[in-house]
Amino acid sequence: MIKLVATDIDGTILIPEGKFAPTVKSCIKKLCEKGIKVVLVTGRMDKSARLIADELNLTTPIVSYQGGLVKESENVLYERYLTEEQAEKIVEWAKTEKIHINLYNNDILYSEEDDYEINRYCSIQHVNHTIKNFSEIKKDKVNKILAIDYSNPERISKYEAELPKIFPDLYIIKSTQYFLEFSNKEASKYCAVKFLQKYWGLKDDEILTIGDQNNDIELLKAGGIKVAMGNATAELKQIADYVTDSVYDDGFIKAIKRFCE
Repeated sequence: MIKLVATDIDGTILIPEGKFAPTVKSCIKKLCEKGIKVVLVTGRMDKSARLIADELNLTTPIVSYQGGLVKESENVLYERYLTEEQAEKIVEWAKTEKIHINLYNNDILYSEEDDYEINRYCSIQHVNHTIKNFSEIKKDKVNKILAIDYSNPERISKYEAELPKIFPDLYIIKSTQYFLEFSNKEASKYCAVKFLQKYWGLKDDEILTIGDQNNDIELLKAGGIKVAMGNATAELKQIADYVTDSVYDDGFIKAIKRFCE
């Protein structure tokens, strides 16, 4: 019997246009009424993920920053940061490559420039940002750093392949075709879900994990039942136990009906 549904947000329960189908909301409500825990597991910052949780009336812990932060209300259950030295190296790399980066420190989003990338990103995520020179920021709680290239996504794929050799001590993952994320090695969706599994005393076969992008590979690995969306990447589908329909065709709901009813 499934006791925990650990789900990605964007492209899994939320369509790219940033809306929920009413059927998704009612499905999640029914799961909660049955006593099944629904946990959002996302690369978003905590503030952004909390907006989604509130819309869905979820009170369970939120996994944000790819697994770097697990919070239940204001109570931090699990957190892993980049060191200041690691953050500085990434900032220098980005300057050399002339690529935009978002820096998240203590759940505050910083950008050095008020450019197209940060404004497009914030309009989709519904979050605010602070413009500040990164050298002026005390990097004591860097949740993650996000590199963005909306014009040339091939560059993101190239970096994803190359950078683990340059930064072997980091967790580096492409979360969308435009985004490359840098975080602590233990700031993965796998680590966060396994923490919650132990926290609640759950068995592997009591956990369903579901997602759509390569950053959800670690999420799916944490579940006893691994579900990939129909719109998922080929790499994610390869490790899934089951491939459901796309986010536009009630894929999440169909997976829940198959395994939770």
